[in-house]
Amino acid sequence: MHMLRSLLFVPGDSEKKLAKSTSTAADALILDLEDSVAPERTTLARVMVAEFLQAHPDRSQQQLWVRINPLQTPQALADLVAVMPARPDGIMLPKPLNGLHAQQLDHYLSALETREGLALGSTRIIPVATEVPGALFDLQSYAGASSRLQGLTWGAEDLATAVGASSNRDASGEFTFTYKLARSLCLLASAHAQVQAIDTLSVDFKDMQALALDVQQARREGFSGKLAIHPDQVEVINQGFTPSAHDISHAQRIVDAFAQAHGAGAVQLDGKMVDKPHLTQALRLLDLSRKN
Repeated sequence: MHMLRSLLFVPGDSEKKLAKSTSTAADALILDLEDSVAPERTTLARVMVAEFLQAHPDRSQQQLWVRINPLQTPQALADLVAVMPARPDGIMLPKPLNGLHAQQLDHYLSALETREGLALGSTRIIPVATEVPGALFDLQSYAGASSRLQGLTWGAEDLATAVGASSNRDASGEFTFTYKLARSLCLLASAHAQVQAIDTLSVDFKDMQALALDVQQARREGFSGKLAIHPDQVEVINQGFTPSAHDISHAQRIVDAFAQAHGAGAVQLDGKMVDKPHLTQALRLLDLSRKN
């Protein structure tokens, strides 16, 4: 499975932004039919997104995903019917309550793939898993919910609206406890489901220094990708989630040290004890560097 470092939202009804998006280095474009599209333009956006997908059949360098409307709305199935003939790489699912919504989407995709002659299971799923308050109590349900599951991401804006908060940040600009909790639970649920953990977007798209710090912290905690709302954010995100030459070299030295230790549970490296969890992390980093 290809790891997605940067996932750039693109309004599905903006010809200008759609055209510009392919010149970015985003690992995936999220062609949006939900929040960035006014309800009266949804039908037009479906047509534009389908045409865009058809015009870009080569996805070897950049995946094309679609964020549909929530399954709780009648727009969701109409979104899928409109875009599936054009073979999106995946569907981003907003406001799911739990893994059952991922299963429901899986069933819809199987039916539509069969109708369109697409490989069964080829369309991936990423739920935005924390936008509904009740969803935070059932995040473990994504484990085993669907073999299509690529990752989980989280959202702070819709969650703040749902609970009636005037802001999701404190006076210093940090997320308040509720949203830090949602973030941590998303990370843990991703690990439990053995899928990619994708951090939410940074709304201040002009502050690249703050974005770089966000990415650094997210990677340190275990996230391996991040949502973007502006093309200028993509390069910073890609750099932050790409292992450096030093990181790769150090990870390889850990792997080599264990290989030479012939089954030992711990080894010495640079005067420090290194044990099996460090080996697991090193192997994961090397795998990530190969995939990217």
